[in-house]
Amino acid sequence: MVTYPSINPIALSLGPLKIHWYGLMYLLGFAAFWWLGTRRARRKGAVIQPEQVGDMLFYVALGVVLGGRIGYLLFYGLGGVLADPTSAFRIWEGGMSYHGGLIGVLIATALYARKIGCRFFELTDFGAPMVPIGLFFGRIGNFINGELWGRPTGSDWGMVFPHVDNLPRHPSQLYEAGLEGIVLFAVLWWYSSKPRPTGAVSGLFLLLYGVFRFGVEFFREPDVQLGFVALHWMTMGQILSLPMIVAGIVILVWAWRRQQEVAHS
Repeated sequence: MVTYPSINPIALSLGPLKIHWYGLMYLLGFAAFWWLGTRRARRKGAVIQPEQVGDMLFYVALGVVLGGRIGYLLFYGLGGVLADPTSAFRIWEGGMSYHGGLIGVLIATALYARKIGCRFFELTDFGAPMVPIGLFFGRIGNFINGELWGRPTGSDWGMVFPHVDNLPRHPSQLYEAGLEGIVLFAVLWWYSSKPRPTGAVSGLFLLLYGVFRFGVEFFREPDVQLGFVALHWMTMGQILSLPMIVAGIVILVWAWRRQQEVAHS
Protein backbone atom coordinates (compact mmCIF):
# COMPACT_ATOMS: atom_id res chain seq x y z
CA MET A 1 0.00 0.00 0.00
CA VAL A 2 1.32 3.43 -0.92
CA THR A 3 0.24 6.99 -0.17
CA TYR A 4 -0.71 9.45 -2.84
CA PRO A 5 2.27 11.79 -3.28
CA SER A 6 0.19 15.00 -3.07
CA ILE A 7 1.62 16.70 -6.14
CA ASN A 8 1.28 20.46 -6.43
CA PRO A 9 -1.22 20.99 -9.28
CA ILE A 10 0.67 24.15 -10.27
CA ALA A 11 3.72 23.24 -12.33
CA LEU A 12 5.17 26.75 -12.62
CA SER A 13 4.35 30.20 -11.27
CA LEU A 14 5.48 33.31 -13.12
CA GLY A 15 4.17 36.18 -11.04
CA PRO A 16 0.37 36.17 -11.37
CA LEU A 17 0.58 33.57 -14.15
CA LYS A 18 0.16 30.01 -12.92
CA ILE A 19 0.77 27.08 -15.26
CA HIS A 20 -1.13 23.97 -14.12
CA TRP A 21 -0.02 20.40 -14.74
CA TYR A 22 -3.53 19.62 -15.97
CA GLY A 23 -3.18 22.15 -18.79
CA LEU A 24 0.31 20.89 -19.61
CA MET A 25 -1.08 17.35 -19.97
CA TYR A 26 -3.52 18.63 -22.59
CA LEU A 27 -0.69 20.36 -24.44
CA LEU A 28 1.35 17.13 -24.40
CA GLY A 29 -1.63 15.23 -25.75
CA PHE A 30 -2.11 17.71 -28.58
CA ALA A 31 1.63 17.67 -29.35
CA ALA A 32 1.60 13.86 -29.51
CA PHE A 33 -1.40 13.97 -31.84
CA TRP A 34 0.44 16.34 -34.18
CA TRP A 35 3.67 14.31 -34.17
CA LEU A 36 1.99 10.94 -34.69
CA GLY A 37 -0.48 12.41 -37.18
CA THR A 38 2.32 13.88 -39.27
CA ARG A 39 3.95 10.45 -39.38
CA ARG A 40 0.70 8.78 -40.43
CA ALA A 41 0.05 11.44 -43.08
CA ARG A 42 3.32 10.47 -44.78
CA ARG A 43 2.07 6.94 -45.38
CA LYS A 44 1.05 5.94 -48.85
CA GLY A 45 -2.67 6.52 -49.38
CA ALA A 46 -3.14 8.81 -46.35
CA VAL A 47 -6.34 10.86 -46.58
CA ILE A 48 -4.62 14.13 -45.62
CA GLN A 49 -1.20 15.65 -46.20
CA PRO A 50 1.35 16.22 -43.40
CA GLU A 51 0.87 19.99 -43.62
CA GLN A 52 -2.89 19.54 -42.98
CA VAL A 53 -2.40 17.78 -39.63
CA GLY A 54 -1.95 21.08 -37.82
CA ASP A 55 -5.27 22.37 -39.17
CA MET A 56 -7.00 19.15 -38.19
CA LEU A 57 -5.48 19.43 -34.71
CA PHE A 58 -6.90 22.94 -34.36
CA TYR A 59 -10.40 21.64 -35.03
CA VAL A 60 -9.87 18.63 -32.74
CA ALA A 61 -8.52 20.81 -29.90
CA LEU A 62 -11.57 23.07 -30.06
CA GLY A 63 -13.83 20.02 -30.02
CA VAL A 64 -12.01 18.52 -27.02
CA VAL A 65 -12.03 21.67 -24.90
CA LEU A 66 -15.52 22.95 -25.74
CA GLY A 67 -17.19 19.56 -25.92
CA GLY A 68 -15.39 18.24 -22.85
CA ARG A 69 -16.32 21.21 -20.71
CA ILE A 70 -19.91 21.50 -21.91
CA GLY A 71 -20.34 17.74 -21.55
CA TYR A 72 -19.07 17.83 -17.98
CA LEU A 73 -21.43 20.63 -17.06
CA LEU A 74 -24.39 18.79 -18.58
CA PHE A 75 -23.58 15.25 -17.44
CA TYR A 76 -21.86 15.76 -14.10
CA GLY A 77 -21.79 19.34 -12.82
CA LEU A 78 -25.02 21.10 -13.72
CA GLY A 79 -25.94 21.67 -10.08
CA GLY A 80 -22.54 23.16 -9.30
CA VAL A 81 -22.56 25.58 -12.20
CA LEU A 82 -26.09 26.71 -11.36
CA ALA A 83 -24.86 27.51 -7.85
CA ASP A 84 -21.67 29.21 -9.11
CA PRO A 85 -21.81 30.11 -12.83
CA THR A 86 -18.16 31.26 -12.85
CA SER A 87 -17.04 27.67 -12.13
CA ALA A 88 -17.88 26.82 -15.76
CA PHE A 89 -14.77 28.71 -16.86
CA ARG A 90 -12.31 27.27 -14.30
CA ILE A 91 -11.06 24.47 -16.53
CA TRP A 92 -7.71 24.30 -14.70
CA GLU A 93 -9.54 22.88 -11.67
CA GLY A 94 -10.53 19.82 -13.69
CA GLY A 95 -14.03 18.94 -14.76
CA MET A 96 -13.84 17.68 -18.33
CA SER A 97 -16.07 14.93 -19.67
CA TYR A 98 -14.51 12.47 -22.08
CA HIS A 99 -17.86 11.64 -23.63
CA GLY A 100 -18.62 15.33 -24.13
CA GLY A 101 -15.18 15.79 -25.64
CA LEU A 102 -15.82 12.90 -28.01
CA ILE A 103 -19.02 14.51 -29.26
CA GLY A 104 -17.14 17.78 -29.72
CA VAL A 105 -14.36 16.05 -31.65
CA LEU A 106 -16.83 14.23 -33.91
CA ILE A 107 -18.55 17.51 -34.77
CA ALA A 108 -15.20 19.24 -35.36
CA THR A 109 -13.97 16.34 -37.51
CA ALA A 110 -17.14 16.44 -39.60
CA LEU A 111 -16.63 20.15 -40.20
CA TYR A 112 -12.98 19.69 -41.18
CA ALA A 113 -13.79 16.71 -43.41
CA ARG A 114 -16.34 18.84 -45.23
CA LYS A 115 -13.83 21.65 -45.58
CA ILE A 116 -11.18 19.48 -47.27
CA GLY A 117 -13.60 17.29 -49.21
CA CYS A 118 -12.86 14.09 -47.30
CA ARG A 119 -15.30 11.41 -46.18
CA PHE A 120 -16.09 11.52 -42.46
CA PHE A 121 -15.09 7.95 -41.60
CA GLU A 122 -11.89 8.23 -43.60
CA LEU A 123 -10.84 11.13 -41.40
CA THR A 124 -11.95 9.50 -38.13
CA ASP A 125 -10.05 6.34 -39.11
CA PHE A 126 -6.98 8.50 -39.62
CA GLY A 127 -7.30 10.30 -36.29
CA ALA A 128 -8.55 7.53 -33.98
CA PRO A 129 -5.18 5.82 -33.37
CA MET A 130 -3.65 9.06 -32.01
CA VAL A 131 -6.47 9.84 -29.57
CA PRO A 132 -5.43 7.31 -26.85
CA ILE A 133 -2.16 9.15 -26.24
CA GLY A 134 -4.15 12.25 -25.39
CA LEU A 135 -6.35 10.13 -23.11
CA PHE A 136 -3.22 8.84 -21.38
CA PHE A 137 -1.96 12.33 -20.61
CA GLY A 138 -5.44 13.41 -19.54
CA ARG A 139 -5.66 10.60 -16.97
CA ILE A 140 -2.20 11.45 -15.68
CA GLY A 141 -3.51 14.99 -15.26
CA ASN A 142 -6.42 13.59 -13.22
CA PHE A 143 -3.93 11.72 -11.03
CA ILE A 144 -1.79 14.82 -10.48
CA ASN A 145 -4.91 16.76 -9.53
CA GLY A 146 -5.81 14.04 -7.05
CA GLU A 147 -9.28 13.65 -8.56
CA LEU A 148 -11.40 10.75 -9.81
CA TRP A 149 -9.93 8.37 -7.23
CA GLY A 150 -11.00 4.76 -6.93
CA ARG A 151 -13.17 2.76 -4.58
CA PRO A 152 -11.79 1.32 -1.31
CA THR A 153 -9.79 -1.88 -1.73
CA GLY A 154 -7.93 -4.41 0.37
CA SER A 155 -5.43 -5.16 -2.40
CA ASP A 156 -1.70 -4.64 -1.89
CA TRP A 157 -1.58 -1.96 -4.60
CA GLY A 158 -4.20 0.17 -2.91
CA MET A 159 -3.32 3.85 -2.54
CA VAL A 160 -4.31 6.18 0.29
CA PHE A 161 -5.50 9.59 -0.85
CA PRO A 162 -5.07 11.66 2.35
CA HIS A 163 -7.21 14.51 1.03
CA VAL A 164 -10.11 12.03 0.74
CA ASP A 165 -9.76 9.70 3.76
CA ASN A 166 -7.36 7.11 5.19
CA LEU A 167 -8.74 4.15 3.26
CA PRO A 168 -6.60 2.39 0.64
CA ARG A 169 -8.26 2.93 -2.72
CA HIS A 170 -7.82 1.79 -6.29
CA PRO A 171 -5.67 4.31 -8.23
CA SER A 172 -8.30 4.19 -10.96
CA GLN A 173 -6.78 7.17 -12.79
CA LEU A 174 -3.72 4.99 -13.50
CA TYR A 175 -5.90 2.04 -14.53
CA GLU A 176 -7.57 4.28 -17.10
CA ALA A 177 -4.25 5.71 -18.26
CA GLY A 178 -3.05 2.17 -18.89
CA LEU A 179 -6.15 0.79 -20.59
CA GLU A 180 -7.62 3.83 -22.38
CA GLY A 181 -4.16 5.19 -23.14
CA ILE A 182 -1.39 2.64 -23.61
CA VAL A 183 -3.35 -0.54 -24.44
CA LEU A 184 -5.86 1.19 -26.71
CA PHE A 185 -3.08 3.04 -28.53
CA ALA A 186 -1.10 -0.17 -29.12
CA VAL A 187 -4.11 -2.06 -30.46
CA LEU A 188 -5.32 0.74 -32.76
CA TRP A 189 -1.85 1.57 -34.06
CA TRP A 190 -1.31 -2.10 -34.94
CA TYR A 191 -4.81 -2.55 -36.38
CA SER A 192 -4.53 0.55 -38.57
CA SER A 193 -1.08 -0.42 -39.86
CA LYS A 194 -2.75 -2.52 -42.58
CA PRO A 195 -5.60 -1.56 -44.93
CA ARG A 196 -8.99 -1.94 -43.23
CA PRO A 197 -12.54 -1.21 -44.43
CA THR A 198 -13.50 2.43 -44.07
CA GLY A 199 -14.95 2.91 -40.59
CA ALA A 200 -13.40 -0.22 -39.07
CA VAL A 201 -10.70 1.63 -37.12
CA SER A 202 -13.25 4.11 -35.80
CA GLY A 203 -15.61 1.30 -34.81
CA LEU A 204 -12.86 -0.57 -32.98
CA PHE A 205 -11.91 2.60 -31.11
CA LEU A 206 -15.49 3.14 -29.91
CA LEU A 207 -15.91 -0.50 -28.93
CA LEU A 208 -12.66 -0.88 -26.98
CA TYR A 209 -12.85 2.47 -25.25
CA GLY A 210 -16.43 1.76 -24.21
CA VAL A 211 -15.49 -1.68 -22.85
CA PHE A 212 -12.39 -0.39 -21.03
CA ARG A 213 -14.22 2.57 -19.49
CA PHE A 214 -17.22 0.44 -18.51
CA GLY A 215 -14.91 -2.03 -16.75
CA VAL A 216 -12.75 0.53 -14.94
CA GLU A 217 -15.86 2.21 -13.56
CA PHE A 218 -16.26 -0.79 -11.24
CA PHE A 219 -13.03 0.33 -9.54
CA ARG A 220 -13.65 4.07 -9.68
CA GLU A 221 -15.58 5.92 -6.99
CA PRO A 222 -18.91 7.16 -8.40
CA ASP A 223 -19.13 10.90 -8.80
CA VAL A 224 -20.12 12.23 -5.39
CA GLN A 225 -22.76 14.57 -6.82
CA LEU A 226 -24.42 11.71 -8.73
CA GLY A 227 -23.68 8.39 -7.04
CA PHE A 228 -25.07 5.35 -8.84
CA VAL A 229 -27.51 6.46 -11.51
CA ALA A 230 -29.11 3.13 -12.52
CA LEU A 231 -29.77 -0.32 -11.05
CA HIS A 232 -28.01 0.68 -7.82
CA TRP A 233 -24.61 -0.10 -9.38
CA MET A 234 -24.26 1.68 -12.72
CA THR A 235 -22.38 4.97 -12.86
CA MET A 236 -22.84 7.84 -15.29
CA GLY A 237 -19.58 6.79 -16.98
CA GLN A 238 -21.02 3.33 -17.64
CA ILE A 239 -24.31 4.73 -18.92
CA LEU A 240 -22.45 6.97 -21.37
CA SER A 241 -20.14 4.13 -22.44
CA LEU A 242 -22.94 1.77 -23.47
CA PRO A 243 -23.86 3.75 -26.63
CA MET A 244 -20.17 3.73 -27.58
CA ILE A 245 -20.02 -0.07 -27.32
CA VAL A 246 -23.17 -0.50 -29.38
CA ALA A 247 -22.06 2.07 -31.97
CA GLY A 248 -18.63 0.45 -32.21
CA ILE A 249 -20.12 -2.98 -32.93
CA VAL A 250 -22.59 -1.57 -35.47
CA ILE A 251 -19.89 0.40 -37.32
CA LEU A 252 -17.51 -2.58 -37.39
CA VAL A 253 -20.18 -4.91 -38.79
CA TRP A 254 -21.26 -2.26 -41.32
CA ALA A 255 -17.69 -1.59 -42.44
CA TRP A 256 -16.80 -5.23 -43.09
CA ARG A 257 -20.13 -6.07 -44.71
CA ARG A 258 -19.85 -3.04 -46.96
CA GLN A 259 -16.40 -4.17 -48.08
CA GLN A 260 -17.71 -7.65 -48.85
CA GLU A 261 -20.62 -6.24 -50.84
CA VAL A 262 -18.26 -4.05 -52.87
CA ALA A 263 -15.94 -7.01 -53.47
CA HIS A 264 -18.80 -9.16 -54.80
CA SER A 265 -20.48 -6.45 -56.89
